[in-house]
Parts: sequence; C-alpha cells; structure tokens
Amino acid sequence: MNKFFIIFLLLCGTAQADPFADGQPEAGKKLFDQYQCNRCHNGKMGGDGNAIFTRPNRRVTNPQQLTAQINVCTRNVGANFSTQEKINLAAYLNTHFYKFK
Repeated sequence: MNKFFIIFLLLCGTAQADPFADGQPEAGKKLFDQYQCNRCHNGKMGGDGNAIFTRPNRRVTNPQQLTAQINVCTRNVGANFSTQEKINLAAYLNTHFYKFK
C-alpha cells in the first residue's frame, strides 16, 4: 500500500474524531447546572436558554470557538475551571447541542 494513502486514511480518521473525546459529558452537565449557565442564556434568549446553542445565527460554529466561548463564560460567572473541567463542559455541550466532529 502506498505510504501517502496510509497517511491520508489516518488523517481522514482523525478528521471525524470527537474534538472533546477526553471529556466527560456527565461531569460537564453537572458544571453547567451548578453554575446555572442557562440563567444568563435565558435572559438573552427570551426564556429558553438552550436556544442559544441552536439558533441560526449562533456565534459558535466550530470546536475552537466553543473552547473560546467557554473561557468567556467561565470568566463571566467567576469560575476557576481546570482544563479538564472545561473539556468536560465542552464535551457536554458538543454531545447535546453542537455535534462537532
């Protein structure tokens, strides 16, 4: 088999990988609830905080933007999340709303 074809196959496999595979969505959900993230979202979305994730003009359109937005939101709520906690939160949001690959 051609070595370039093998490299191509490997790259294709990683392109479809979950960008937050090291995260634990259940732990992310607990953080989301504990810090009452939807309290802020509810005000912005007229009462349905989860609509912020699925609106047509959403700000977050890729995994990198999700990571950046989580950093903004954690500052807004005064949280001091570890890197793993941020990955867990991203994994939760990605699993339930964004579906980034």
